[in-house]
Amino acid sequence: MEKVTVVIPNYNGMKFIEGCLKALLRQEKGTPEFRVVMVDNGSVDGSLELVRQRFPQVSVIALPSNTGFCHAVNVGIQASEAPFVILLNNDTEVRPHFVKSLTDAMEEKPHAFSVSAKMLMWDDPERIDDAGDRYCVLGWAYARGKGKSANGYQRAAEIFSSCGGAAIYRRSVFAEIGLFDETHFAYLEDLDMGYRARIHGYRNYYEPSAEVIHYGSASSGSRYNKWKTSLAAANSVYVIAKNMPLLQRIINFPFLMIGFLVKFLFFVKKRMGFLYLKGLGEGLEKSFSKEGRSRRIPFKCRNLRNYLCIQWQLYLNIIRILKKY
Repeated sequence: MEKVTVVIPNYNGMKFIEGCLKALLRQEKGTPEFRVVMVDNGSVDGSLELVRQRFPQVSVIALPSNTGFCHAVNVGIQASEAPFVILLNNDTEVRPHFVKSLTDAMEEKPHAFSVSAKMLMWDDPERIDDAGDRYCVLGWAYARGKGKSANGYQRAAEIFSSCGGAAIYRRSVFAEIGLFDETHFAYLEDLDMGYRARIHGYRNYYEPSAEVIHYGSASSGSRYNKWKTSLAAANSVYVIAKNMPLLQRIINFPFLMIGFLVKFLFFVKKRMGFLYLKGLGEGLEKSFSKEGRSRRIPFKCRNLRNYLCIQWQLYLNIIRILKKY
């Protein structure tokens, strides 16, 4: 039986999916047995038909419409019986040692929930796109090493959460902490997942030997656009309301207000300030809705040490921003 299931969510990925699958299926000798599952989110560009015709070894699950990243990967995870699940964006091309490097890293760390790959920029593979994700007390999630030389990120490291675009997860932990929260639809769902795991005492890591080239924002169209800005703003509020206990929210409130203000001014310069505010409002509405309240992580005294470690990370990652680390 395979040790790993690779889940690839696809939505109108004709430009990338063939290159993605060709690279993935060229893994080096000694790679653990793995199965590839593509979950198609109602594509209409021919990418679903292309995969069925040219890659018969890939299992395809075709959804009738675009249900979002979270639902698609949840369907893929539920279709897996392997101990490890790799999530991989369709706008990527992995290096031959990718699957083995991630699997080895997970087996070496029995307390790890996830391990994030070294994501390199498509147009400049000598620079980092994402070396694991950080989260700070300003309410900002950010990609570690974004735009910097890849040579500076050659060591494994603990991170706050893994980027769901190229990461491996321990499937048994999903049974304990739940799958990806489909209320997110897309954006910051991987932060929420890593946050939840940390509350339960698990760790997330970065593995530099698992390399993947990433185009970035292939589904949404650009790094900053109206849809992404509004949805990410809403989810930034929802992550806080869902994962932080009341006392922690009170302690962090001044920092969070500063963070939201700075982000608002940033988007004003991009002429999307109103959209950002609208997104924050939608996040508040989502957080206090019946479904949002039902998904909050209840505070438990046995997790107090984990909350303290998380709070320390929130402060530490502010220092890392100032140091541009």
